[in-house]
Amino acid sequence: MNEPLTIESLRERIADRTIDTVLVAFPDQFGRLIGKRVTASHFLEHVLAHGIHLCDYLLSADLEMNPLPGFEMSSWDKGYGDFHGVLDHNTLRPIQWLDGTALVLADLFRENGEPVAQSPRAILKKQMERAHHAGLFPMMGSELEFYLFDENIEELETNERHFHEPTPTSNYIIDYHILATTRDENVIRQIRNQMCESRIPIEFSKGEWGKGQHEINLAHADALEMADRHVIYKNGVKEIAWKNSLTVTFMAKYDERAAGSGFHLHTSVYDEKGENNRFWDAQKKQGSTLFRQFLGGLLRYTAPCFLFFAPTVNSYKRFQETSFAPTRIAWSEDNRTTGFRIIGQEGSFRIENRMPGADANPYLAFAATLAAGLVGIEEKLDCGEPYCGNAYLDNSLPQVPRDLLHAAELFEQSEVARNAFGEEVVRHYTRLARMEQKAFNAVVTNWERKRYFDQI
Repeated sequence: MNEPLTIESLRERIADRTIDTVLVAFPDQFGRLIGKRVTASHFLEHVLAHGIHLCDYLLSADLEMNPLPGFEMSSWDKGYGDFHGVLDHNTLRPIQWLDGTALVLADLFRENGEPVAQSPRAILKKQMERAHHAGLFPMMGSELEFYLFDENIEELETNERHFHEPTPTSNYIIDYHILATTRDENVIRQIRNQMCESRIPIEFSKGEWGKGQHEINLAHADALEMADRHVIYKNGVKEIAWKNSLTVTFMAKYDERAAGSGFHLHTSVYDEKGENNRFWDAQKKQGSTLFRQFLGGLLRYTAPCFLFFAPTVNSYKRFQETSFAPTRIAWSEDNRTTGFRIIGQEGSFRIENRMPGADANPYLAFAATLAAGLVGIEEKLDCGEPYCGNAYLDNSLPQVPRDLLHAAELFEQSEVARNAFGEEVVRHYTRLARMEQKAFNAVVTNWERKRYFDQI
């Protein structure tokens, strides 16, 4: 991986004209990068010291950038003012798949200097502060699955296609296949190499359990750094695919006939020096009491926080029996039918949460993980015995929430969510979910036309 891009080295690269553009962005409520392209000279002369301004509707808009009503943070009545974006220099990196471009992320503040509590980065930082105060330093890892299609995005979004029946880059399931993934290696290799050159280290890529489905694993890191890498990676994968006249989707379930795409979330907790995995009891050679308490919190409080793991209407289409997407909130040792799978040992001993889809916002998913786990430690909960068998068939186990509205209701009613994230965050994301469900409910789908048009 390349050396970190410092302010000094950025100045040098601007001076020798290898960088002429700086992307200044923040992660929005959906986990997308939102911001501005800044000329290198203006960045050095003004933005570096003073940050940027961004309209405050950006955290209360839908995916199509329509301002939504009923939010406290911004509205037409309040005139849609600005946030102040303050640069986090630790996030500065070159973007190798875009010519002459660097990127830096910003934290959002009000003009009076108060942080924007509803900002995903602020939500995660708050939970990290809670963990650090307890002497715990969370490490996270992201495993993201996606589908790769032969058509470019411009072709798929035409009125004639409207994203109907995209063509996967393989015509059979390519899970762990070498031959099949060789046929996509041109673009997958670009992703691996250009991510590493952009300070997003990659461990490996592999075929997944779908036609044209891939998984590329990011190296684990501190929770905030991991979330930053995650959103830059997702954005970059789409851009690299577009440059190759291909299309990528991170939808949780793009087709009812195809496997869903997950975001397997790995968690461990270290000491301040980053030397000892606090989840591992070296003497007993097993999970520590802290691990059992943290996992106990996840088991008890995942359902109330589930909105941060499954944030869209589509998210809930993924939770199907015998699909490798879990339907039950239980834990096991290396069993892919449960929501939580425990893997590794010693330094690599960790919890894998298999419930989030690839559509989840990593800042919110990581924050929910820490919030539930930390309460488990505070309440000295225990995870009980690991589950053995096929969890899909065990009706005694608690199920994941059934849909987006159900998750929003659990989130709104949760005292744990309110205490961890604050009232304004709970109200904000509950309303966002309900507005998304309302938009879906108003649409007549192709399924309805096919089913009812002639038969009813």
